[in-house]
Order: sequence, then C-alpha cells, then structure tokens
Amino acid sequence: MISARQTASDAPAPATYRVGDEHLIKVTSAAAQKVASLLQRQGRPNGVLRVAVVGGGCSGLQYEMDLQDQPASRDILVESGGVRVVVDPKSALYIAGSELDYVDALLAGGFKIKNPNAASSCSCGESFST
Repeated sequence: MISARQTASDAPAPATYRVGDEHLIKVTSAAAQKVASLLQRQGRPNGVLRVAVVGGGCSGLQYEMDLQDQPASRDILVESGGVRVVVDPKSALYIAGSELDYVDALLAGGFKIKNPNAASSCSCGESFST
C-alpha cells in the first residue's frame, strides 16, 4: 500500500510525504475527469485532491475533500486515474480500499466514496461509522 518516501520538488520548504497505491484509494475515470477539471479551473493543474475523514455527520464520521497545491508533510500520495490524491495517515486507516467516483446527476450527484470499511452509513450517504 505504501512504498518509498519522496520529497515534493516544487515546495518552498521540502515536504516529505509517502507514496501509496490504489490499494489505499482508487479514482474512477469519471471522478478523475472531474478532479482534473476542477484543478484546471482553479489554476492548479499540478495540484492534488485531499481526501480526509473527520468526526461529524449523522453516523459519526464524514468525508472532507479539498483541492490543494501539493502534498503536506506525512501525507500519503496516490496517483490514480491520472490525478493525484493525498490522504493523511489517520484518515488512511478509515479510507483503505475505497473507491472515489463521481456521479453527474441532478439528484444525488457529486463525489461518492465506496468504502469497504464502513459498517453503516446515514440515509443521505454523507457520513458513516466503522
């Protein structure tokens, strides 16, 4: 799941992060296209999508996503579907084995995470518990 350490070359101060693989998180082609489009629109063609798990929501845990310029120290970087995704070590425990998809629909559209570690989720699908 996680291999060698690497240093971001375009960072003002070197950020040390680890490189992971799709066993941590896999990005579908629909999600990759949407992420690439959002990064391009924000002027961050070499940016990353941060996926994190934080406390909250109906079921106790919820996903948080953000576009950033580069990985932060201690992050795990995964390249999948042609985009770069970063996950912090704590969130990696909850996300391992997940798939990020994007559904373009009027109702219930947006990014969806299929997480094999989620024991239950709320009816809106925005939070989960393990």
